Amino acid sequence: MNFIAKRIAAASVGFALAACANAAGESPASVKAAMEKKFPQRPVSSVRATPVKGIYEVVLGAKQVVYTDAKAEYLFVGDMIQVGTRTSLTEARVRELSRTDFSALPLDKAIKEVRGNGARKVAVFSDPDCPFCKKLERDTITKLDNVTVYTFLMPLAQLHPDAARKSSVIWCASDRQKAWSNWILDGKLAEGDGSCATPLTEIAALAEKLDINGTPAMVFENGELVSGAIEAKEFEAKLNSKPTPKPTSESKSKEAQPAG
Repeated sequence: MNFIAKRIAAASVGFALAACANAAGESPASVKAAMEKKFPQRPVSSVRATPVKGIYEVVLGAKQVVYTDAKAEYLFVGDMIQVGTRTSLTEARVRELSRTDFSALPLDKAIKEVRGNGARKVAVFSDPDCPFCKKLERDTITKLDNVTVYTFLMPLAQLHPDAARKSSVIWCASDRQKAWSNWILDGKLAEGDGSCATPLTEIAALAEKLDINGTPAMVFENGELVSGAIEAKEFEAKLNSKPTPKPTSESKSKEAQPAG
């Protein structure tokens, strides 16, 4: 039995036991109340029914997804996998919760690079000394066309002590985009002491708000947030992906109903 199959088998037994223990009159609201009573130290953002009868999805904080029964007596931490498609419903939900409003990003605090007609847009959070950021720029971003790239300088001082200084020097250069490209692609840092006003503090606060704690991280125009240096083909697909329509009040109401 392979790893996924073992996880599915173990989860199936646990879900079945929890489902049998549920009482009549269960609802997302009652599950939320039970979770808040038993875990007062953890903010319960939302609760909704899952395709498994008697099992509820619980979102803790911004985007931690766990599962429980109607009385919050059992807690399941891990992926809920749809066997027919071999897809993780948990992973899909976390991606959904990670979506952000691209139009709300403070793009004036980013370095702007227009390639081709610039029609597609992406924001990249990058550390000038991050090797994976350099890989992303070299192997992926340089191969893109018809895109506008907004680079938010996000030095991770605990990992790269000199990254903040380099970020300031790049931001304070007369041609920020050229200074960024020269450094990230060729290792040539612009002249200057980086003594001008920079948006580094604001960018750090923005990253914390978006739950971005590493680089590179990308926010695509459809609102999807992706971490890590992905390949050009996958990057292109995400650039071309359309925003997911927001659920209506009616669909939200149906979604909240317990699974039958």
